[in-house]
Amino acid sequence: MFVGVGASRVRDIFGQAKKNAPCIIFIDEIDAVGRQRGAGFAGGNDEREQTINQILVEMDGFDGNPGIITIAATNRVDVLDQALLRPGRFDRKITVDLPDYKGRTRILGVHARGKPLEPDVDLEAIGRRTPGFSGAQLENLMNEAAISAARAQKSTIGWEEIDGAVDRIMVGLEKKGGTATLSIKQNELVAYHEAGHAICGALIPDYDQVQKISIIPRSNGAGGLTFFSPQEQRLESGMYSKQYLESQLAVALGGRLAEEIIYGEDFVTTGASNDIQQVANIAKRMVKEWGMSDKVGALALSEPQQGGPFMGRSMGQRATQWGGKIMSNVDSEIERLVNNSYLTAKNILLSNRPLLDHLAKTLVEQEVVSAEEFQMMLVEFNAKVVPFEVVGEERNRDKLPFQDLPVAV
Repeated sequence: MFVGVGASRVRDIFGQAKKNAPCIIFIDEIDAVGRQRGAGFAGGNDEREQTINQILVEMDGFDGNPGIITIAATNRVDVLDQALLRPGRFDRKITVDLPDYKGRTRILGVHARGKPLEPDVDLEAIGRRTPGFSGAQLENLMNEAAISAARAQKSTIGWEEIDGAVDRIMVGLEKKGGTATLSIKQNELVAYHEAGHAICGALIPDYDQVQKISIIPRSNGAGGLTFFSPQEQRLESGMYSKQYLESQLAVALGGRLAEEIIYGEDFVTTGASNDIQQVANIAKRMVKEWGMSDKVGALALSEPQQGGPFMGRSMGQRATQWGGKIMSNVDSEIERLVNNSYLTAKNILLSNRPLLDHLAKTLVEQEVVSAEEFQMMLVEFNAKVVPFEVVGEERNRDKLPFQDLPVAV
């Protein structure tokens, strides 16, 4: 009944544009109709294919369209049909990147208009706190802060509401009741876990700065969170050094290690499941994709993700088969990376046990520790990284956690 409606509407649009030339046609979310066409082996009629064919004909067919400029927007340019991107059609791409620090500050200034902000609210500080946020997320941030202020029956928006809104957007809502829903022992365990992450992150070289440590449970299932402030240049370039990635492995293992040190291996919990998944993923990609292993070398052993055969891709292609020797080297290198990071994190925590105890105790008492308070603790306890010999490298080497376990590759 409705076959050809999309193509008919495209003809109508261009017909109206010709009557009103010079004219601009703007198509938002063009990936809805301009997605890669199928391989055609399944048979049947695809209404979307008729629509995209009509767009192609109207833009660059037998009849010229003088005075008509066609503009489209999408955030999925990777799935667009190649015919749309040829010269004569959408032949110019303009990428709208995420805003940098100055851009975020100016966007916040736009969305702060008409909102009664308290004198202590610094838009530049919010801009530094929100790397990677888009304009829409920043608008949502200011709206969330205004809603929080209204719920608290305040007539102005303060830094506390904005800080809470950033956390809510990044990691989800706080659970009702907070830490009161957990027992004292559970709160203490979560506090040690987060303290382990924070201390490893602060004392390991070339890593992000600790922004805030919290043991307030979240709606996404997280019992607590350690917020790190990523460097703007590193985030924008997308380039991470081998040292940074190894530091990330050690920081992720710091939470489980703190539980081990305080409660013993038999009383560790499932709270570190997400950390362990992160460790496995980073170590695997370092070896299999990024060539960060001397033993394996600069080989890309992972096949790139591609669309299915229905997208007209990967037809009749086989994945590259690598030999058993190379894959065995991959297993041993992933294991080596994880175990080295385990030893590094364990050395840091054992060398700074008084700081670990004090930070966990403070978290239990006040639930949140700010970056300034944490920096004061680091100075007060003279926190530093001590070489392995001080804590006994041989003793640590005897009890590596992953030496007898198969590593998922």
